[in-house]
Amino acid sequence: MGRPGAALDMIPTLPRPLWLRAGTWVYIATFFLFLFLPLTVVAVFAFNDAPYPAPPWRGFTLDWFLGSARPGRTGLFADRPLLGSLWTSTVVAAWVTLLAVLVGTANAFLIERTQFRGKQALSLLMLAPLVIPGVILGISILAFASRVAQFVDDSFGLELDFLRPGLPLVVLGQFSYIVAIATLTITARLKRFDITLEEAAYNLGASRSAVLATITLPYLRPALIGAAVISFLMSFENFNTTLMLVGSDAPLTVMMYGRMREGATPVLNAVSLFLMVASAVLALLLMRGSGARPDSGK
Repeated sequence: MGRPGAALDMIPTLPRPLWLRAGTWVYIATFFLFLFLPLTVVAVFAFNDAPYPAPPWRGFTLDWFLGSARPGRTGLFADRPLLGSLWTSTVVAAWVTLLAVLVGTANAFLIERTQFRGKQALSLLMLAPLVIPGVILGISILAFASRVAQFVDDSFGLELDFLRPGLPLVVLGQFSYIVAIATLTITARLKRFDITLEEAAYNLGASRSAVLATITLPYLRPALIGAAVISFLMSFENFNTTLMLVGSDAPLTVMMYGRMREGATPVLNAVSLFLMVASAVLALLLMRGSGARPDSGK
């Protein structure tokens, strides 16, 4: 048995030693410094009046956002290839989000509402893509899709372009693992649902579709929104799987990688700052929407 006062040391309301309090604050400060210092440097040097994206500071400018007449000063909002890759990433992420939420919802009902042989094995297989490295996943999908496309072409003379490197294959590759995250998010919410609410509605004469639309889906709404946001952001920032499957239309992450290899400029800092602000705004809107109706669907 431990010493008699050991349990009292675990009570958070009791005074803690000075060294423990100081160590806690040092740990917190170090953690947030490590987390936010690189982001702060990127944000600040997006406005640096120099042709390189790092110190020293040469003055304030908006050239890396708006562009300039000086050579090599094409800003983010004047860079057509960069804006095109931004739109490509948005389109890919939208498709991945739609598919992940729809299939993830179906998977959640399959796992929670049905009983069949091999259910546990199937549940584990659904999560398998999460533990596979993105590069391996991308190469596997590319090899399989190319073999199928070649077989169909040789056997039937049909050209299945969507199985060749390009945006459809990028969507398929990202969807293959993002759907597992959407499934987990929605399943966790569905697991806490009180099924007697549906049974009461059925007893009152409601149809299955009416129960789904007025009771079940409103309850799942926070999880559906959360899964959609997570899916969109994970698709938008994905690089490893995308690099293996991309064709001529490069999403933003692949475009930025190519620019970095050619020689980084502060316009990449400007892109990073733009994405940080957009992500923060999206998160705040989501938090505000969730806080406005905390009991929604209950």
